[in-house]
Amino acid sequence: MSRLIAGARGLFRRHPFVSNSIIYGSLYVGAEYSQQFVTKQWLALPQEREDIDYATIGRYAVMGTAAYAPSLYIWYKWLDRTFPGTTKTIIVQKLVLDQFLLTPYLLTVFYAGMSIMEGSDDIFLELREKFMPTFVRSCIFWLPAQALNFSLVAPRFRVIYMGVCGLIWVNIMCWIKRQRLTTSSMPTTTTTMTTKTANNETIEETKIQTA
Repeated sequence: MSRLIAGARGLFRRHPFVSNSIIYGSLYVGAEYSQQFVTKQWLALPQEREDIDYATIGRYAVMGTAAYAPSLYIWYKWLDRTFPGTTKTIIVQKLVLDQFLLTPYLLTVFYAGMSIMEGSDDIFLELREKFMPTFVRSCIFWLPAQALNFSLVAPRFRVIYMGVCGLIWVNIMCWIKRQRLTTSSMPTTTTTMTTKTANNETIEETKIQTA
């Protein structure tokens, strides 16, 4: 075990960017797979069970590896260099910047990026609908987690700590993303049908459909 830990530390020291990207992407894949397994197979009735959607898992792999991990690596490297130390003032400054500058960016990348990969017509529709509920939950979850991160976790393990917390958070994100959009925010189409009665009276019927 000690050799394994030493080897992992050496890998992080020599290739921190690649190591963090691989691990963070793997955590995203694990979170989405566990969500699908629980909802589609474990909790579902035998006649309602569905196959795992590996295309969606692939999108989460891209999001975790190619988008989130590099962003977090660059961000925390800059944050630690700009605000060194673990005093209360420094920790508060990091918490405020992290939650109110980084988080909106990450949520925008997540919802818009996933919509692009899903081929959505309006890539900002889900972002508009779910940004604020997700941001509020993010504050509740991440502010305490980040307080521990900035005060106790060594800088070279910071992204990995974030990845472990991310395993929990991505499960929350997956759950939020599965929630249906409200009808008021979804595009609608209106169809008018004209029919005639036996007395040659014209009746028009308007039907509104939600996309």
